[in-house]
Amino acid sequence: MTKTSSKSVTHVKRKPKLGQNFLTDLGAAQRVVEALGDVSNRTVIEIGPGHGVLTDVLAIRARHVIGIELDRVMAAQLRMRYATKPNVEILESDFVAAQFTSMVGRRPGPLHDLRPTQPETVDVIGNLPYYITSDIVLRILELHQNIERAVIMVQREVADRIAAAPGSRDYGLLSATVQLFARVDKLFTLPPDAFSPPPQVHSSALRLTMAPRLQELQVEEGPFIAFLKLAFAHKRKTLLNNLRGQYEDAAMRAALKSAGLRADVRAEAMSLEKTAAVFRALRQA
Repeated sequence: MTKTSSKSVTHVKRKPKLGQNFLTDLGAAQRVVEALGDVSNRTVIEIGPGHGVLTDVLAIRARHVIGIELDRVMAAQLRMRYATKPNVEILESDFVAAQFTSMVGRRPGPLHDLRPTQPETVDVIGNLPYYITSDIVLRILELHQNIERAVIMVQREVADRIAAAPGSRDYGLLSATVQLFARVDKLFTLPPDAFSPPPQVHSSALRLTMAPRLQELQVEEGPFIAFLKLAFAHKRKTLLNNLRGQYEDAAMRAALKSAGLRADVRAEAMSLEKTAAVFRALRQA
């Protein structure tokens, strides 16, 4: 048995706050919001509204918009800008640390309606700051029971990693973790001049539709996430070498054989189904 932590998705040490590249292309903003689908009866959480380019579109289309803005000055400016929009709410907060359930918890219905209310699921949208993209994506995954879908703009290289298939060069821990919880659609890519200031890289829009596979794969969230972190700890090493020290060699070889895998396989070559099969075999050893 492994001695790994039971925590599910954890975050790396936060980096200092850096500047954000704000989306300025109005046509792109329309496409990003359209990728959420019909939000006329939905609550949409916007991460980092900034200058409000996406918020302007959301305010017209969504039943309720909650903008979470970390910058104090921008949050104040946004509150003034949308003061006459009753469906737009601006919170000065950090999305990664925000008490999400207090925003999307149970909402009482009419007094005469005695049916039990259900927790509301929301949609998430945002042009994510490059320096903290992974933390935000992991936070979205943690909240998969509260979120139905998310459309996010990220650095193109990060989008490639998130959407990568097993066996490809870009497939790694981030790919496996996201795909454990969501279906990933790569939508479109924008050039640097769609943003201000223009970044030095292209950005891609992704849609994450929450569809957790934990039950299908017969794995527990915390232990399996910990196993994935071990499996991908050193990209150039085989799975056996990455797991050595946590499991006995004979048990690892037997688990690989039972999953129909070679002893020299690397984690990036394994599908989630195969990875889960090895994990379950090791747990039963």
